[in-house]
Amino acid sequence: MAGRINDEDVKAVRDAVPIDAVVSEYLQLRNAGGGNLKGLCPFHDEKSPSFQVSPSKGFFHCFGCQEGGDTITFVMKIDHLTFSEAVERLAGQAGITLRYEEGGYNPTHQRGERIRLVEAHKIAAEWYAEQLATGPEAETGRAFLAERGFDQAAAQHFGVGYSPQGWDHLTRFLRGKGFSDKELLLSGLSQEGRRGPIDRFRGRLMWPIRDIGGDVVGFGARKLYEADNGPKYLNTPETAIYKKSQMLYGIDLAKKDIAKASRAVVVEGYTDVMACHLAGVTTAIATCGTAFGGDHIKILRRLLMDNGSARVIFTFDGDAAGQKAALRAFEDDQKFAAETYIAIAPDGMDPCDLRLAKGDDAVADLAEPRTPLFEFALRQIVSRYDLDTPAGRASALDEAAPVVARIKNSGAQHEVAVQLAGMLGILDTQFVVKRVAQLARWARDRGGKGPAPDQRQRGTAPQQQAAPARAAVPGPALNLRNPVFATERELLKLALQRPDLVSPAFDAYGVDEFTAPPYAAVREAILEAGGAEFGVQDPQDYLVRVREAAPDDAVRATVTELAVEAIMRRAVDEMYAGEVLVRVRRRAVERRVHDVNGRLARLSGHGDPAELTAVQNELWVLQQYDQTLRTHGAAAL
Repeated sequence: MAGRINDEDVKAVRDAVPIDAVVSEYLQLRNAGGGNLKGLCPFHDEKSPSFQVSPSKGFFHCFGCQEGGDTITFVMKIDHLTFSEAVERLAGQAGITLRYEEGGYNPTHQRGERIRLVEAHKIAAEWYAEQLATGPEAETGRAFLAERGFDQAAAQHFGVGYSPQGWDHLTRFLRGKGFSDKELLLSGLSQEGRRGPIDRFRGRLMWPIRDIGGDVVGFGARKLYEADNGPKYLNTPETAIYKKSQMLYGIDLAKKDIAKASRAVVVEGYTDVMACHLAGVTTAIATCGTAFGGDHIKILRRLLMDNGSARVIFTFDGDAAGQKAALRAFEDDQKFAAETYIAIAPDGMDPCDLRLAKGDDAVADLAEPRTPLFEFALRQIVSRYDLDTPAGRASALDEAAPVVARIKNSGAQHEVAVQLAGMLGILDTQFVVKRVAQLARWARDRGGKGPAPDQRQRGTAPQQQAAPARAAVPGPALNLRNPVFATERELLKLALQRPDLVSPAFDAYGVDEFTAPPYAAVREAILEAGGAEFGVQDPQDYLVRVREAAPDDAVRATVTELAVEAIMRRAVDEMYAGEVLVRVRRRAVERRVHDVNGRLARLSGHGDPAELTAVQNELWVLQQYDQTLRTHGAAAL
């Protein structure tokens, strides 16, 4: 059993790997002001970015779904790792050797399952690539690539390899590297044979499939020999690290250019991705043996950031299967905020064949936006009907109008309806426009009884509507965005982000000076962590200690949110911090004055004279203190 990772090593890993560098491997980040970055949340569906990263604090927080934490937390959540697995992965990236407090350090046995499976795939990919480069048997694979215009340099760039025809060459090699039979079977690299594990891939050209972070998690294997009775392409089966519906081949190479250019080109095969990249279309990606679907869209949307200029271009073969694939893609079109297009090469060639026949320029030209995907889908629908007859035009309209009605942008919907009228040859364009609008209205009415169940569950409601859930404490839901709590929120942000500006005054504030229970809990956590004064002394460890002092996940999430959220004033200085400190204290004094006045009213006329005098004296002291705060500000604290 693995020992506990040394706390100092955990801290070293947390400090060594910048959170923005890690998050940027999975989604595009942009400047959010105040030193923060923002992007589309990878943990829930959203159309506008509510996910923020604070590089200076080392934390992230989503204001939509409330996920938050540090670099280690992010890696745990995004890749479904345990705490130890996440620390081990980041330590590997940073070149940090971890120590284990129980039983010593043993890298072979103490890594988590996912780490072991990824390591096995990495070693396998290197071994396959070596076989292709030097193995005599692999000449068939080298010839296959050469016939398609790929030299050895291209094969090395994409990590293409070759699996020998024997039964268990890779299995025996990985055993020699310390992997157990159980791990080899779980990884999908081996399968059960009559006498134990044998290689899953034999006599095939191998493409390593990497996740968005760059780890090899599976393979696509192309048949080379007639004697092979298997399918033309054989992919890794579903495993703990490989989910084909979430895989995009080439995403590790293309992600930066996709984010930079706000453009993605979706092709159909591994060789098509290679051809596009070698032709300069470095935003090309492909699915891995499955149709392009919702999980793929989520990955692309996080990279494209759904800005107004984003483009997604689908290239499909011109045959019936390619047209069917294009129509399937259109089914998910409205999940994109980006504009979607389809490109079909002359003579129906795929990018690989096009590059061979007409060169790199032809491939680059193919990837330019051509026909909007909705237009292609509508023309495919319309082509099935006899438009020379009234009945044919009516039937085509019946099938096509609901498709147009799904377009969410009302302006675009109107324009496409006019185009549909032209395709159908219906001169009264307003008839088609009204028909589409009516269908769209009916669809809205049917869904108008409340938010969709998945929206309520996944937290895609607007931020101001989601805010009450942030209270995260027993009792009635609170809207922490209520102006009543704004000053308390601002002071806690200052205490977490700029403790040097509010210490030592903040540490003298009572928990009862924060009227929102979640904020009182955060104040208590800061106190337990050593107060703002500790934040001045050890700013690197401060936020980690405050999060650890939080009593539960809800308070911990609020701490992260406040640590990441921008302070309201652009120029944050001692004067502003003093103003916030005074406002919180004066409101506390006002509440106390209100309470004392109530007691005074109850005692007047029939109360104990001595008690009445004491209450009057307390009221006078409070009023004088309030006057002093108004006159001298933070100096009176």
